[in-house]
Amino acid sequence: MARNVILDNGLVQLTILKPSGLLTGIKYGGMDNVLDLKQSESNRGYWDIDWSPPGDHDIYQRLNGTDYSVVQSSDDCVEVSFKRIWDPSATGIVLPLNVDKRYILRSGVSGFYCYAIYEHPAGSPAFDLTQTRMVFRLRREKFHYMAITDEKQRIMPMPEDLLRHRSKQLIVPESYLLTNPINPDLKGEVDDKYQYSMDNKDGGVHGWISSDGPIVGFWVIFPSNEFRNGGPTKQNLTVHTGPVCLAMLHGTHYIGKDMVAHFKGEAWTKVLGPFFVYLNSTPDESNAHDLWVDAKRQRLFEETMWPYDFVSSQYFLTADERGSVSGRLFVQDRFVSGDLIPAKCAYVGLSVATSEGSWQLESKGYQFWVQTDSNGEFTINNVIPGSYSLHGWVPGFIGDYLEKEPVQIYPGSETQLGNLTYVPPRDGATVWEIGFPDRTAMGYYVPDVSPLYVNKLYINSPEKYRQYGLWDRYADIYPESDQVFTVGVNDSGKDWFFAHVDRRRPDKTYVPTTWAVKFNLDSLAGGTYKLRIAIASANRSDLQVHVNYLDEDHLVFQVLDLGMDNAVCRHGIHGLYRLFSIDISSLLLSEGDNTVFLTQARGGDALCGIFYDYIRIEAPALSIKYSGQ
Repeated sequence: MARNVILDNGLVQLTILKPSGLLTGIKYGGMDNVLDLKQSESNRGYWDIDWSPPGDHDIYQRLNGTDYSVVQSSDDCVEVSFKRIWDPSATGIVLPLNVDKRYILRSGVSGFYCYAIYEHPAGSPAFDLTQTRMVFRLRREKFHYMAITDEKQRIMPMPEDLLRHRSKQLIVPESYLLTNPINPDLKGEVDDKYQYSMDNKDGGVHGWISSDGPIVGFWVIFPSNEFRNGGPTKQNLTVHTGPVCLAMLHGTHYIGKDMVAHFKGEAWTKVLGPFFVYLNSTPDESNAHDLWVDAKRQRLFEETMWPYDFVSSQYFLTADERGSVSGRLFVQDRFVSGDLIPAKCAYVGLSVATSEGSWQLESKGYQFWVQTDSNGEFTINNVIPGSYSLHGWVPGFIGDYLEKEPVQIYPGSETQLGNLTYVPPRDGATVWEIGFPDRTAMGYYVPDVSPLYVNKLYINSPEKYRQYGLWDRYADIYPESDQVFTVGVNDSGKDWFFAHVDRRRPDKTYVPTTWAVKFNLDSLAGGTYKLRIAIASANRSDLQVHVNYLDEDHLVFQVLDLGMDNAVCRHGIHGLYRLFSIDISSLLLSEGDNTVFLTQARGGDALCGIFYDYIRIEAPALSIKYSGQ
């Protein structure tokens, strides 16, 4: 019996081990194998999973099939299956999941499609799902240049550069300072895979271009994000030194264990994908950049084809089997406008999550998201039938929208929701505000990186927060005392450090920090003021809020062990969005000068911290006295 399955459409040839389904060869464009020949056959193209028995430590496992079959075969399309079935009689710790990995090769198409069907049978043992993905390891001697956006493209280190004699591992385990790289131009730079993370909403295509011999582009394209967990703002890895190209389908990065999917005895089936692996080439090295341009064009084309009509699985539904929903979203905030405000550029989506903002953590079902137009209008097409909640969030306004009534989607249905209104949290008029509510810490002051830890890609970049070690730059700016911000005087873009972190002392210890926000009240209204703190990310933080004095009587809010986002050390600018609404009695305030103290109270941790999205104080409800910026 033949050991390999060979799929060949005249453009691309795939070599797949059977019955495991491991992808060992991709022949294309004059290159005998795009995958890394220095890796074993089991380590070139594979699916893997991180899972555990409930509450236990993660187990890393390759998802190898035990049964091979041809699902369909015609002159136009071939689809093959590599399946593993959970055996309830197996002893020991066994993943209770049926996995059916599929490859599709179509005539005349310069690439191939990958997807998997995961099934947890009813009554099978409970387990926790942390991460699953497909990994491609490319020829290390040929693929040196990566591209993930128009701006984020560069020559990458070699995998050997991460060895001890060529680099120094930093306090973040994935970060390496290149001390003696093979390419001397990279000496003194930091390499870290998290510097190339992308939001689901901002990605869609990423990959590599070879620079030796045939000029070949290798691209992972997501025609839809419906099958990826966490919604549009979920951040995922894309590429990293190896060269590695990832198709991340389910993960917890930038949020933490709150995103883990917990399965008990319920039946569950989900189709992960298909995503498209696109290959292109040029005979002229000077035209290598055109491969990126072409890959972006191909991504747009794949999106127009979604949902694909050539997938042979009862669990993957075609366009005729899906429905749509449309409506128009407004914002009602009488302190901004007396009229309803069209929710332009808002994100609106369907998820099985049923509480405000919980779509961020939803990891079992599908999610379907779009942005509204300038009038707040939206249409979500190609929705899998079922019962959903309609969620949303609007740049410029705090909080999460949730439609009270569930949305039912039927095959072929076109559900019209009409006009919808989001009423964001608001008690009274704005006394003062810091930042712009967009669920990130963008717009605050991000320092220049230490010259010891540079990634040249992010010098003078809008994403300079991707640089390594910025948490320690706080102590360089505030070596003795903490940040003091005066409303109406200071500029948050220049004077508000983007991350509320511990301060490093000369003895290398890290101590808690207290930020002061000073403001003036020309007049004081009786009643309760409201402090809104929208947090873009938090990691292992203890947040305390005091008003005017740092004592127990003036402590108005405290939350301990906040967040597991890791956005500080993973070079992000947001993680899990949270909103806290805090009552402040007018008895704690006075006419004239006042101070709100924000304390990151956990010490001894270089990588703990809070990213504030937006902070606002509102006057008491129905108050007619108003003073502010």
